[in-house]
Amino acid sequence: MDTQRKRILIAPLDWGLGHATRCLVIIRVLQKANCDITVAASGTIKSLIQNEFPDLNFIDLPGYNISYSKSKRTLPFKILLQIPKILKIIRFENKWLTKISATKNFDAVISDSRFGFYTKQVASVFVTHQLQVKTNFFLSDTLLRHFNYRYINRFSECWVPDFADSFNVSGELSHPKALPVIPVKYLGPLSRFKNGVCNNLIKFKYITIISGPEPQRSVFEKKIFEVVSKTNDEYLIVRGLPDEINNTFHFPNCKVFNHLSTNDMEEAIGHSEFIISRCGYTTVMEILSLQKKSILIPTPGQTEQEYLAQHLLKQNWCYTFDQKDDFEFHLQKAATFKYDLPEMNMHLHEGVITDFINRLH
Repeated sequence: MDTQRKRILIAPLDWGLGHATRCLVIIRVLQKANCDITVAASGTIKSLIQNEFPDLNFIDLPGYNISYSKSKRTLPFKILLQIPKILKIIRFENKWLTKISATKNFDAVISDSRFGFYTKQVASVFVTHQLQVKTNFFLSDTLLRHFNYRYINRFSECWVPDFADSFNVSGELSHPKALPVIPVKYLGPLSRFKNGVCNNLIKFKYITIISGPEPQRSVFEKKIFEVVSKTNDEYLIVRGLPDEINNTFHFPNCKVFNHLSTNDMEEAIGHSEFIISRCGYTTVMEILSLQKKSILIPTPGQTEQEYLAQHLLKQNWCYTFDQKDDFEFHLQKAATFKYDLPEMNMHLHEGVITDFINRLH
């Protein structure tokens, strides 16, 4: 093996696919820098990255496997009950990393939102857009930011996928009143799509990208198929299940895929007039990079997504409504909504990541 190649270990969180898809962007830059990359992941996250980069090294690392409730009201309590489990996993992944680092001789580790994935042995990067966790209550927001920073400050530096100034995507999520004490580098928005603005010949009225944790992923999917069955509009649906083979959905006005590769997804979005999806931050960054009209439906109870949807709506960057609302009514309203889509520099991250690699000993 070439001893000059920097050996990088990268580990994305398993709460939805967004952490993995934005890691694809980071991996691409690391490959250009001739790094030897190892991915620590399992399950769906591992499958997604493996589909894009089959030649990378992979090590199985269990995910957090957080379960969600069907009810928006009970979700906070469901998460609170799992805090002991989360803390246990954080301790486990830190011990796991310390042990494996002693034998693999990595030059750096990159954690996308895995709190325990740091080590004092080498440079450790924490990737997050959510410096400020939003709960709609000032006291709990403050307490959660302190908890957040308690772990983030154990890393060498923090990368934030957003712009640093007032023109930004995430609002208060990435621009809180106080920052961590470690160096914070703003990457600009990340998108795995390579070709930028995407306005191809329209073949579909809607592409629906289904994602997120169960059971809400399936609830969202069921509502979408109910709408599909009542309309003649052409749909393309991506179910967000990269490790699933079977697909039993058949509608005359709808094409259904369990998963699409990056290139196929970009092409499908280009051929669609509107994107219907959750308001996950990675999805938002990718939609904005392509300057497509979007209809964003936050996962019920996920206050981050609810805040982000309203933040984008105020700027006319998206149309949004709640999952409990009438889908058919709001899809009609979205058709006449006055979108004001921004132009963004999607290459800022390349300089930040390359500079980091150059600073490694």
